Amino acid sequence: MAAAEDFGAAGAAPFHAGVAEGPASGHAVWVRTRDGLRLRVGLWPHPGARGTALIFPGRTEFVEKYGAVAAGLAARGLATAAVDWRGQGLADRQLSDPMTGHVMRFEDYQQDVAAYLGAVRAASLPAPMVLVAHSMGGAIGLRALHEGLPVVGACFSAPMWGLALKGAVMPAAWVLSWAAGRLGFGHRYAPGTGPDPYVGAAAMAGNVLTSDPQEFARMQRQLAAHPELALGGPSLGWLGAALLETRALRRQAMPALPCHVAVGTNERVVDPEAVAAGAARWSGASFARMEGAEHEILMERPGIRGAFLDRIAKMI
Repeated sequence: MAAAEDFGAAGAAPFHAGVAEGPASGHAVWVRTRDGLRLRVGLWPHPGARGTALIFPGRTEFVEKYGAVAAGLAARGLATAAVDWRGQGLADRQLSDPMTGHVMRFEDYQQDVAAYLGAVRAASLPAPMVLVAHSMGGAIGLRALHEGLPVVGACFSAPMWGLALKGAVMPAAWVLSWAAGRLGFGHRYAPGTGPDPYVGAAAMAGNVLTSDPQEFARMQRQLAAHPELALGGPSLGWLGAALLETRALRRQAMPALPCHVAVGTNERVVDPEAVAAGAARWSGASFARMEGAEHEILMERPGIRGAFLDRIAKMI
């Protein structure tokens, strides 16, 4: 993992405290990656914190979405940090259509991790740190652990260790994303997706994110108040990069550190069996299928959310 001094802080960044609904200490800063992109890092210091939760968000997510999580962790004695990955939130977007979720290679997210760590260290958030990784952040986080992420444990919420593509869809996704990269249309939306953000277009009934109506309404309020935070579907380039990365991660041994993995029984975004298989390969890892939960364990009903927050707190 690269040293913090390799990357330049760029000052205070916008932070929408009204929709974050987190601790009053919340604020954000800009950082630069090695390849020159500007990212936003959210910080929630906590007086007397005994450690820090290092949140790796999922695709489409943004700092403010984790404000309530930061409040729950503060109640358990932890400071919290979160990041807008490249191409989402208020971080730099790399395509002319800013609603496309795009990355050239999944390895590029490791530059974001290094810049993110630099901001956390510059803010003097306390060690030890625990990784809290959701969905796409679960793939980024697992790769970061292999590269030496300085944490004492990891908690994964529905990690993207496989995509929920069934039957003939999976080989078609491989072929289409491969062709897109070679024929110059990797910037186009993956089939079945477009510029509209899921939370804005979906109804509570049947949504794939949460079974909690209050949490779903909170997600909708955030994007209605700040549409600049929204993101649409993934590009074919992102899809191809994700397929390559999840395959590569499945071929590696799991890290040697404490780990907890949770996935909902109604999971429909990532492949729940790939999650279960990854947890089974991780020596000493605990694994939970959260009854009735959808994809967003940390934005689920209070009992489900609280149980996962308790797991995080026990890592430190």
